[in-house]
Amino acid sequence: MDLTSKVLKGDVLSAARLIRCLEDEIEGATEELEKLYTHTGQAHVIGITGAPGVGKSTILACLIGNFRKMGKTVGVVAVDPSSPFSGGAILGDRVRMQAYSGDSNVFIRSLASRGWKGGLSRATMSTVHVMDAMGKDLIMVEAVGSGQADIDIARISDTVVLVLNPGAGDEVQMMKAGILEAADIFAINKSDMPGADLLKLSLDAMLALSAKEAQTSFWKPPVIMAEAIGKKGIDEIAEAILKHKEHLGESDELAKRRQERARLELAWAVEDFVKIHLEGMDQEYLAQLVDNLAQRKNNPRSVARNIIAMISSGGRDGFFAHRTAEDA
Repeated sequence: MDLTSKVLKGDVLSAARLIRCLEDEIEGATEELEKLYTHTGQAHVIGITGAPGVGKSTILACLIGNFRKMGKTVGVVAVDPSSPFSGGAILGDRVRMQAYSGDSNVFIRSLASRGWKGGLSRATMSTVHVMDAMGKDLIMVEAVGSGQADIDIARISDTVVLVLNPGAGDEVQMMKAGILEAADIFAINKSDMPGADLLKLSLDAMLALSAKEAQTSFWKPPVIMAEAIGKKGIDEIAEAILKHKEHLGESDELAKRRQERARLELAWAVEDFVKIHLEGMDQEYLAQLVDNLAQRKNNPRSVARNIIAMISSGGRDGFFAHRTAEDA
């Protein structure tokens, strides 16, 4: 596998193949991504999140058109939920973006969440890096319909757009901590429905209170009324995204966000490293460890510390069956 040079030249087929290999954890894919990493960090990553059915995909599809009119190249990562029974996913979000399938400056990729928590897929960040290395100006990531605690989208994005609907209980949700606190732009979609004005008033009041408590000058998230089907409010959302991008560049906030993202990626990389070694353990030995834990002869943290110590020592002998479970 030698896809790095082709991806850096913007080759879509090579990028698609690499993303598929990363998603399926094919041997050699991670090494290709490592080569690309130093060529990333230029794209502006936009997270689009909200509850299921609020119109995230429709808004995203409209934003593609707006940014293309500005001459921007666009990448899209659409994460769809996987079935807890079959593990499959419909990947239906991509259907709404078919109008741009023939545009060579737009690269759309759907990912199945595969049980990954936080509204994303395990391969989301890797896919963003591939699109970044291709030279995309803007990369939009659409999360699975997420709840208050699903804030991974905020941790991997430079700008977060939270889509809300009137009459969906969002007035109550505003009192809760979570994704609402992480949003940079609020879009009230289906604003022709009853309750839209009340929702906007509630949001404005919450944001005014937050600004007063902060007692400092910072980005005040705009609340934009939209009707995505009629493309109402889309220009304003696109403009707000670019204004927020400019704001980040003029402050130290962009560096802070990317440091947080790097910290998150490091944690994921460590988890992957340990997982690979754990899967390489002799299965009989692993079964003994699990049996001892089930019988309360040991505790998970102690066993984990000893496994990590064996990995750190560089010796794989500790993973073979001639060791007894009591050794861990």
